[in-house]
Formats: sequence, C-alpha cells, structure tokens
Amino acid sequence: MSLTRSLTQADIDRLAAVPVPEGRLLIDGAFCDGGAEPLTVLSPINGQHLTTIAAGSEADVARATAAARRAFDDGRRSRQSSAARKAVLLRLADLIERHAFELAVLGVRDNGTEIGMALKAEPLSAAQTFRWYGEALDKLYGEIAPTAETVLALIHREPVGVVAAIVPWNFPLMIGAWKLAPALASGNSVVLKPAETASLTLLRLGELALEAGLPAGGAECGHRVGFGRRGGPGAVDGCRCAGVHRVRGHRAAADGIFGGLEPETALSGTWRQEPQHRLCRCARPCRRRQDRRRRHPPQCRPGLWGRLAVAGRGVGA
Repeated sequence: MSLTRSLTQADIDRLAAVPVPEGRLLIDGAFCDGGAEPLTVLSPINGQHLTTIAAGSEADVARATAAARRAFDDGRRSRQSSAARKAVLLRLADLIERHAFELAVLGVRDNGTEIGMALKAEPLSAAQTFRWYGEALDKLYGEIAPTAETVLALIHREPVGVVAAIVPWNFPLMIGAWKLAPALASGNSVVLKPAETASLTLLRLGELALEAGLPAGGAECGHRVGFGRRGGPGAVDGCRCAGVHRVRGHRAAADGIFGGLEPETALSGTWRQEPQHRLCRCARPCRRRQDRRRRHPPQCRPGLWGRLAVAGRGVGA
C-alpha cells in the first residue's frame, strides 16, 4: 500500500485544527490514567497548551511489565504462529500509511519537525519498517552449522521474553518502529517508554496496534517519570534503548535500564533544567545568541541546544 495523493496545505490546516486528546497509558490492551502527575504538552510552534499526557508511577511500570510477561508466558506472543505475527505487522503497516497525514501533522504539533521531513521520516518510514519485518518472518530460516558427521548443530531463533524499549525525542515514530517491529516479529512482548517531549505519535501508534490485532499485553506504552533513573520493580529479558541494544539471556531488574532519555542522568553535572524558559530544541545551533530563548518555527527540527530545558514537561530524551 502507498499514498494515493500528496499532502496539501488544506490537509495540514484541517488536521492542525483537530483537538489533541489527552494521552493515556496503554497497559494490557486498555488505555488508563497514570499514578503520577500528568505532563503538560506545550506547542513548539507557539508555546500554547496542546494537551496533557499521563505519567506512570512505579506501580504502573510493574503492572505493565507483569501484563507483558503474562502475554509472553501464556503464549499469546511467544507461541503465536509466524503467519499470524506477519499478518498483524502488515495490517499495522497499512494502518500507519492510511493515517500517515494525521501522524505527520501530529508529530509536527508535538515536536516541531518540518512537515515534509515528518511525513517521509516518521509514518512512511515506520510503515516500511513494520512491513519489512513482517515480510521477513516467513523468509528468514534457522541454520544447520557445519560439524563432524557425528554431531548435529542447529541454530534456532526464538524470542527472549519481555523487552524494554526506550525511545528518544528525535523522530519517535521512526525510531520506535525500529525497536518495536523486530521485537514483535520475534514473538516478544514490549514495554515501550516514549520521550516526555515527543510522545503523541507513539501513543497513537498504540491505538493502531490494537486495531491491527496485536494481543493485549503484546505492547505496553506510557511514561514513567525518572524511568531511566530508577526503573521499576518488574523484570525484563532484553533492552533496546537509544544507542544501546542488548539482549540478555537472563532476567534483569528493570532499574538497570536506561539510555536515550534523561540526559542529565547519563551526563551528571553537565546538564541542567531551566523551567522558567522554553529554550530552542533545534538540531542545529542558533545563528544568533539572542535566538536561544525564542520559540523556533516548525522548520527547525527539535534537538539539543546547550543545556536542554523544556518548560513544564521535564527533561526528556
């Protein structure tokens, strides 16, 4: 499936006028409120209030991890046939393309990405990623290793269990697909933590995943304030963080996982939060020093400038 027409200014104006609903946690196939204080989403275009998103507590993290573990242990994910997993991923790819304009404009409203780049690099790229891994399911096989005549060595790919995926602020839908698609294709359950500063498209992706037929508990999505710093009491088997890709052969406590978010955690002493201002989040430095405290137009892609500060939303990835 591909786009049948180009995005027009009329499409942009229509979608930009749609109120953004409150973002909620996706746990065990249902959207719910979080146990922590909700996060305020401010528009990077004009600084006005856009919506709020739920923030999870440690109890919410434990509940999400437990739901993902049940979905894996009872076979909803781990023993689902490759044909069934393929069908879900291909349906999800089709749904992403069907809602590509909506997702692109939502991403621009959330983090200020330029609209042309947002369309190609976010929904269209994500759809290709889910489709690629869906198609690979019945085309990648195990192996028989070369051995002596008296030895038979088989290489068999199998899911590892519950995977924690932490997605950074830049291109959340594209990078989220990089983490979700291979993990789901392999039969794992996923607990996904978006960046506080760019999360709306991934929460919408959770709705589309349920519509595509992903079993409850297959993918959990939501915020845990300080997740990178403290994690939760649940247990996971693999970690896919920004810049960090690890698969563990044993269960590890979730509080050992961080990466791609909360840079002041990883770079202690070199980052600070300035909640009284909303500084530039462009990918490239400002040309003029006085531009640092100006809100930048959407053609400036959000990024890290000097010491990152985001008013009212906490420091995210």
